This record gives sequence, C-alpha cells and structure tokens, in this order.
Amino acid sequence: MFCAGYLPPRPSPARRETIIDERLSPGTRRMEAMGRTTLSLNPASHLYDADIEPRYTVGFPAPTRHDVTFEHIDMDVQKVVRRLTRHGHEAYLVGGCVRDLLLGRQPKDFDVATSARPEEVRDLFRNSRIIGRRFRLVHVLFQGGKIIEVATFRRNPKDDRDDTDDPSELLIRNDNVFGSASEDAMRRDFTMNALFYDLEARQILDWCGGMEDVERRVVHTIGDPETRFREDPIRILRALKFAGRLGFAITPDVYDAIVFCREALALAARPRVSEEIMRLLRGGQARRTIYLAWETGVLDVLLPELSSLLYDEGTEDGPSARQWRVLDYLDRRTAEVGPLDDSVLWTLLLLEPIREACEGARDRSTVVADFLEPLVERLALSRRYIDNIRRIVAIMPRIATGRPGRFARTDIFDAAVEVAFADLVANREPTDLLLKFRAVAQPPRATPRVYEPAPNPRRGPAHRRRTP
Repeated sequence: MFCAGYLPPRPSPARRETIIDERLSPGTRRMEAMGRTTLSLNPASHLYDADIEPRYTVGFPAPTRHDVTFEHIDMDVQKVVRRLTRHGHEAYLVGGCVRDLLLGRQPKDFDVATSARPEEVRDLFRNSRIIGRRFRLVHVLFQGGKIIEVATFRRNPKDDRDDTDDPSELLIRNDNVFGSASEDAMRRDFTMNALFYDLEARQILDWCGGMEDVERRVVHTIGDPETRFREDPIRILRALKFAGRLGFAITPDVYDAIVFCREALALAARPRVSEEIMRLLRGGQARRTIYLAWETGVLDVLLPELSSLLYDEGTEDGPSARQWRVLDYLDRRTAEVGPLDDSVLWTLLLLEPIREACEGARDRSTVVADFLEPLVERLALSRRYIDNIRRIVAIMPRIATGRPGRFARTDIFDAAVEVAFADLVANREPTDLLLKFRAVAQPPRATPRVYEPAPNPRRGPAHRRRTP
C-alpha cells in the first residue's frame, strides 16, 4: 500500500511484467482478506412497490446509516434537494461533495442524485436545462454562473448481460439505464464516491463501505477492480487523481489492476482521456499523480514521449530531474494562483520532451508542431492547444533574455512568461529578468465553467422607437 506523501521506487519492467503475468491480488480475495463483504453486482430488477422512502432494490442490503451534521452546505443546493423531496422524489447529495465534507474540505461543487427523471426535474425548475447524450443530466442554473447538477439514479447496464470473456464487451457505452438509489451507489467507481447524504435526516447512507475507506484514507473500487476498469478505463486515471489530490493510499488489488488494465485506456474516448490528464495537473498535486502514472505504466500508454524521458534518470541536472522540478513548480504555482490555463499545463507537461526534439533545430516552431502531431491522434489534442504550445516555445528564448520585443503585445505573452519562469526554476537559473514581466502580467488562469444565458430569440432586427 502506498501512503500519503511516500513515493515508492518504480518497479523494474521485469517486475511489472511479473505483476501482469501472475495477476496478483484478485479483487475478491483481497476484499475477503481485508474483512470486507463482497456485494452482488447482479441484483434482481424488481423494485418494492410500496411507497417507502428510500426504496431499495431486492437483492441489496439496506445501507448503513451514519449520523453526520454538515454546517457548510450551499443554500441553493438545499433548495434543490428540498423541492425534489417535497414533490415526492428521493433526493440526496452524492459523490465528491460528501467525501470532501467528511474530509473537512470545501467542495468545489455539489451534485444531487434523485429518483425523478430528467424531464420531471426540468418541469420542477424553470431555471434548468437537460444536457448530455451519454449521461442525460439536468443543470439547475443560479445567479453568478452557479450550476447544480442533478442526475437520475442509474444502474449498471452490464448487470443485464451474461458474463463475457471479451474485455471489450465490458466497456460501458450507454449509461442511461435508470435504477434505484442502491443500484446507483453500486454502479459508481470508488467506495468513497458512493456515499449519499440525506439532508433532512442528516445521515450518510453507505451501501459499500465507503465511510470505512474514507477513515482509512484509501482508494478502493466497488467490486472487482479489473472489472471496474474494463467497464470504464477512465477510472484508472481517476484512481491516480484521488490518490494524488487527497493524499490517499491505493489498495494493493486496485494498484495491480491498474497495471494490468492500463492498455484498456486505448478504448476510452480520447477527449475524456485528454480532459482527465488536465485534471491530474490542475489539482495541486501534479508531481505525485504523474509519478503514479509513470510508476504504474499508465504514462507509457498515454504519453510515451514523456515516459521514455523519465526512465533516463541521469544526473541532478538531467532532463528527468528537470521535468520533476517543473512539476514541483507547477504545484507551488497552483497553490498561489489556482489552476493555470490548459495551454500552459500542456506545455509544462511536455517541456523536456519538446526541448529534446528542438535540439539543433533552426525552426523550433515547425519541430514542435511535428512533435505534437501524434498527440492529436492519440489524445484528441485540439489544434488550438497545438498552436499555443508552438507559439509559446517559439518565443521562450526571447523572453528568457528579457527582450521580448513585439511579442510582449501578443495574446500568448502571459502564458509564455509563465512557462519561461518555470523553465528557469527547473534549470536552477536566476529569474530576475522575468520578475518585471510577472509583475504586470496576469497569471494565465483556467477558464471557469460559467453559464451564459442564450440571447433573446427575437426574430428580425430590433426596431428603435422614434423620438418626437
């Protein structure tokens, strides 16, 4: 088990292949060894007809209830939950917000799960809209750009199918199968994210041991880890993200399943993979999460350009050591100003591989574009990011000399200053020349998700009233 703050030595390739071949620590045996109860993932589909709140699916045990009072719950989310329950629907706070409240952290947003269908939620809230294809959700919109996400209880659609030996058949492609609260909890990825908070009773409902795992500060899947990662390979990246961001350990069976299933990431939707990589960097623990991705071999699949460079540890001033110092700087900068712009994050993540590619080249811009082209196919990296990275790398030498010239008036200048500053820090060189630029530049922050109402659908040109 890997504890918070401890970075174990990377296992050798031979050891990693031994893990894959022997398939150590199957999930069910680990759960039994840890004294955990394995719950069935194939419940009967019949629901009790009695109008009892909350309703549980036949085949699932009743949840363990924990009396907990949270003081800092957003008033708007309380209004959403109470309106749903007042109209006869079940409604709970779910997922990361409950976990963060238990850990004493301020949730970045609050999510609600309910028995109401999306159309029913839409009818109850005029300030809402239905979004999504793969997941049909309702966004309830409030002033200031606040969005409260409301999702209908779902169940795992694979529960209706027989077991299959084909790993690709485990992949969930459509998750719009409605269910009950217990089924919704059991379909989730990790036990710590399957806690439901009953606002009226002030109780946490726990179907799968999530409270115990939060207290132990471990990342553990619901059910067999390999099956869960085959169903949705993005869960591999989420496991690394939670381990890094929350300082949690990864249980041995989950760690082994990550190593064994890492190739399944090739089956995941490329935009989702790209976005999850950015989340690894935005959370303030980029160094730890990228280390875990490299240690488990996940980085070999997603970014072999970076992974191969990190294998060559070399000296304290080598490219591997510099890349780790870049990530250390990124974590410190995130703590100071918040998440940086995605173009800056991509550039910092690939800074040393790009430097190697540009060695001896006269046209750095063209070399960078050629270097990034495979990432367009592998990770659906947008052309906007490609262009921004290319421009940043092209003007970095001018900025490092303190004479940016006309580039100081470009829209990419602030981002380039940020990357050039990180590069000097990683190379242990003085940053005095760039301090004057940082004093006037605005940190290239990540763009927050803000709801902008659609314009008034008025037909034809507006008619101006004549003044007398």
